[in-house]
Amino acid sequence: MEPRIQYAKTPDGVSLAYLSLGHGYPIVCVPSAWGTAHMYRTMPFWRAAIDPLVDLGWRLVLYDGRGMGSSDHRDMDYSLATRVNDLKAIVGHLKLEGFALFGILGGGPVAIAYAVQHPQRVSHLVLASTYVCGEELYREVPVQRVQAQLWSIATEQWELFTLTLANAIGGFADSAQAAVIAQAMRASMSPAEYLAWMEATEAIDVRELLPQVPAPTLVMHLPRFPNSTLALAQAIATGIPGAQLLTTDDIPNAIHEFLTESGAAPRDAAAKPDTGFRTILFTDVVGHTEMMLRLGDDRGRELLREQERTTREVLGQHLGTEVKTMGDGFMASFSSVTRAVECAIALQRAFGERNQTAAEPLHIRVGLNAGEPIEEEGDLFGAMVILAARIAAKAAADEILASLAVRELCAGKGFLFSDRGEAPLRGFEDPVRLYEVRWRVEDSP
Repeated sequence: MEPRIQYAKTPDGVSLAYLSLGHGYPIVCVPSAWGTAHMYRTMPFWRAAIDPLVDLGWRLVLYDGRGMGSSDHRDMDYSLATRVNDLKAIVGHLKLEGFALFGILGGGPVAIAYAVQHPQRVSHLVLASTYVCGEELYREVPVQRVQAQLWSIATEQWELFTLTLANAIGGFADSAQAAVIAQAMRASMSPAEYLAWMEATEAIDVRELLPQVPAPTLVMHLPRFPNSTLALAQAIATGIPGAQLLTTDDIPNAIHEFLTESGAAPRDAAAKPDTGFRTILFTDVVGHTEMMLRLGDDRGRELLREQERTTREVLGQHLGTEVKTMGDGFMASFSSVTRAVECAIALQRAFGERNQTAAEPLHIRVGLNAGEPIEEEGDLFGAMVILAARIAAKAAADEILASLAVRELCAGKGFLFSDRGEAPLRGFEDPVRLYEVRWRVEDSP
C-alpha cells in the first residue's frame, strides 16, 4: 500500500507535503530538488535506501519543499533561509523534540544550517553526497558543471534535459531506470522552478557554519552518485568537529550503524506517546567568573566553546534535548530518567578525561530532578525545573546531585547513590533530601 501524504502549513501559508514512515526514533530527510517524499514515491533507488531503515525500527520523515513534488507550487523562493524555514515548519507540525537529520545532495546545507540554529533538537547529523558552497559545486563537480552549461536548453527541451541529467547521475549505465527518474523529475518541478532552485543553490555558502556544528556527524561519500566528490566530502568532514567520513553506497546500514553506535536506538522510548514527564538536567561550569577574569575574554570564551561542544555531543549521544544554554551551563530535558543519569555520568567522565591532559581544567557540577514541567514555546517551567536548578547549585565541582524522585525512579538500574541528607534550598519551604550519583570507576562495586 502506498504511504499516505499529509500536509504541514508554513507560517507564510505554504502547504508542504510529507510522509511519516515507521514508529521509532525519527530521522528527518531534508529534500534536495524534487523532494524526498516525491523521490520515495517515484524513484526506486530512493525507496531502496529508505525502506530498510524503517524495517530496522526507525521513523523516517520525508517531505517536499515548496515548489516541488506534492507541495504548493505558488512560490519559487528557494533561498537557504526559506529552505530552513520549511524544515522548521515540518518539525513544528510533527512536534519533534529530538531527531536525527539526514541531508543528501542539496539537502546537506539546509541540514547544516538547521543543526547550528537548533542544537537542542538535532541529536545526530548525517550528510551524503552533498556540498557546502554552491559556486564550488558547479565549478568542481563535472556532472554539476555540465548541468549548469545545459541550463539554457531546460526551458525549451525539458524532457531532453531531464533525460540527460538522469543518465548522467546514473553514469549512463541504465537507460530504462534513467527514463523513470527523468519522468519523476518532470512530475515534481517545472523548468522554471528547477532553474530557480539551481540559481538559488549557486548562491548558498555554509562553509563558515561547519566549525559550529555541535551534533555527532557522519559524512558519506557515495561513489555511485556523481553529484559530489570525495574531495568535497573530505573538506566537510574536516570542517565539522569530530565528524566521521565514510565511503559507501550502503546508505541504510551506514546510517543505522552510526546512530546506534552514537547512542540512538530504533523503536526508542522517545517514540512512545508523550506523557509530559521529564527528567531535567542542569550543568554549570565551576569558577566560571574567576576563570574569565584570569584568562581574559578571548581565552575564556574559547574554553566555554569547548565545554559547549563536549556537552552537546554527550547530550546527543544520550538523546537529551537542549532546552537552553546560559553561557556557562546548560538546561536539558530527557524523556527517560535512565538516560538522564547516564548522560550526567558521561559528562563528568568526559571532562575528567579531558582534565588529565589539559593545561586549563574545566570542572562542572550537575543537578537532576524528575517530574512534569510546564512547557511553553520550547521552554520548560515550574517548581520541578526550579528544584533541578537549585540542586545543581548545591553540587560541588565534579559532582552530580539528584532529587529523591530521580533516586526512586532509578531503583534497580545499577546506579550508585549516596544519601547526602536534607538541605535547605532557596524558594522551598521544607528541606530537600539530596543524593550524590557516584560516577568514578573506583566507585563501582
